[in-house]
Amino acid sequence: MTHPTRTGRVHVSTLTAYPVKSLGGVSLEQAVVEARGLRGDRRWAVVDPDGRKVTAREEHALLGLRAEPLDGGGVRLLAPGADPLELSPPHDATPVPVGFSGQDRARPAGTKADEWLTARVGRPVRLVWQDEKTHRPVRGDMGGLEGDRNSLSDAAPLHVTSETSLRRLNDWVLETAFERGEEPGAPLGHERFRPNLVVSGSEPFAEDTWSTVRIGDVQFRTTMVCDRCVMTTVDRADLRTGKEPIRTLARHRKWDGATWFGIRLAPVLPLAPGATLAVGDDVVPD
Repeated sequence: MTHPTRTGRVHVSTLTAYPVKSLGGVSLEQAVVEARGLRGDRRWAVVDPDGRKVTAREEHALLGLRAEPLDGGGVRLLAPGADPLELSPPHDATPVPVGFSGQDRARPAGTKADEWLTARVGRPVRLVWQDEKTHRPVRGDMGGLEGDRNSLSDAAPLHVTSETSLRRLNDWVLETAFERGEEPGAPLGHERFRPNLVVSGSEPFAEDTWSTVRIGDVQFRTTMVCDRCVMTTVDRADLRTGKEPIRTLARHRKWDGATWFGIRLAPVLPLAPGATLAVGDDVVPD
């Protein structure tokens, strides 16, 4: 497979973990890579009392909350004007039913976590944790292979976006606004897409063509180009929903009935002991 000419050395420019699915995350300088992705990434999630997953697609308030990883797999929950809440993994809690594809049980975090989240979401919700013994596969229709493992992420262990691809998208968004006589908004940031890695130095959308890629010393396989949902239209500053980027992606990046931006990766197994990724690592497509 040939690749578009690169504009310079392709490298990791930012690294982010999201300990709780749909909550804001934390920037990292380096992270340990596990079969399920970055250590501490999306091992916790919000569900309703019946175990159905609750995400920022329907509850935008989750995007106004933040989670930080703690040693030992714990998490600290943060919200403006609220006392932080620190939680340890509930190793001994009896698993409860949950509605994640490929995973029907998870361990509940407990009453304190549930009350903290419920007060901020505005309806009864629970926090659950994916324990180390859980083997959640990456679905075959989303590029998964036998032995792949996933966190509580939607489709694959890692999500990657590109600086140059986002610049091209913002150019398109600006063109759309001018054509429609609208006042241009602020440029979109990568936080709209919640990537684990942002890469710099490639041509716009070169990542679409990557089948395998080495990042630092770790080899990854592309499972799919990432289809985008309404969550990307929520402004992180005021949690209001707009039309972008879905409107412009539908014009320039629509196929198979969906809009596309970024790629999803799975680490090639087995991983070397102590495998890590770091800001500044080279990104080398094969």
